[in-house]
Amino acid sequence: MSINPEYYKTPEYNLFNRIIRSFYNFYRYTLLSDEKYVKKRFLKAHGFELDLENPKTLNEKINWLKLNDRRPLHTELADKFRVREYIKKNIGEEYLVPLLFSTNKIEDIRPENLPDAPFIIKANHDSSGGIVIIDKLSANWNEIRQELKRRLALNYYDRSKEWQYKNIEKKIIIEDLLIDEGGKAPKDYKFHIINHKTETISVDASRGSIEHKRNWYNSEWQRSPFYWPSYKNGKSYAIPADYEIKRPYNLNKMITLSEILSKEFPYVRVDWYEVDNKLYFGEITFHHDSGYSPIIEKEWDIKLGEKLKL
Repeated sequence: MSINPEYYKTPEYNLFNRIIRSFYNFYRYTLLSDEKYVKKRFLKAHGFELDLENPKTLNEKINWLKLNDRRPLHTELADKFRVREYIKKNIGEEYLVPLLFSTNKIEDIRPENLPDAPFIIKANHDSSGGIVIIDKLSANWNEIRQELKRRLALNYYDRSKEWQYKNIEKKIIIEDLLIDEGGKAPKDYKFHIINHKTETISVDASRGSIEHKRNWYNSEWQRSPFYWPSYKNGKSYAIPADYEIKRPYNLNKMITLSEILSKEFPYVRVDWYEVDNKLYFGEITFHHDSGYSPIIEKEWDIKLGEKLKL
């Protein structure tokens, strides 16, 4: 007996599909232990089993930390709202992107409550990009509130098992929109700190576009012999550009401040933006790409892993 292909377009099939998916998600997000879930995702991403007893690669050790190093401080610093106080206390308020508004109520997100200047709307608990508003009068606020409702309903811990996201008190925050001299989003500098030392730096250019590139450098701004792309639907993106990216004006200061912020952690990634030679803190990340993105070539996953002492 064959099934009419038109059946797959019917409301009945869509409902059936949603029910099956909800049961599957309940199984993998709730019934599976964190360790089993992480091992399944790691095997799918890397093609070999995660060895938690004797981890060797950097990605293995990131996953070991994800399961074994869980402290309230991680939750505080993963929270895009609460981390601001930590930055203010440890390196200074001058590195914070100006905060324009914050609320835990979606209905507060209305143009009359918001500034006229370009800004970005973020949820404080997830790792997705924000909603950019250039002109608040032309924005579709009903759609924006629906998108924020969807984001606030998500718990990033479910899909990644990164414990620091599990208990964040959810908020909506609105910050100044950083724009470079060309009127575009500024480059995103990410400092990977291993045992309190900067071991590698990535810089993302043209992020959010099809031209998104990610170059890798050492602390002297020399090109690294490896790269660490991100992956979506099994395909890599954010690969290195065939051009060099200019050394940032504040490179040495970024290194110093990143290492200060890393003092409590064996591995951490600290992100920065630079606009008109002024430095802005981006975020602190404890598990780059949740430890599921292979480093190319694999020998560098091993070499970087050797530097991380658990």
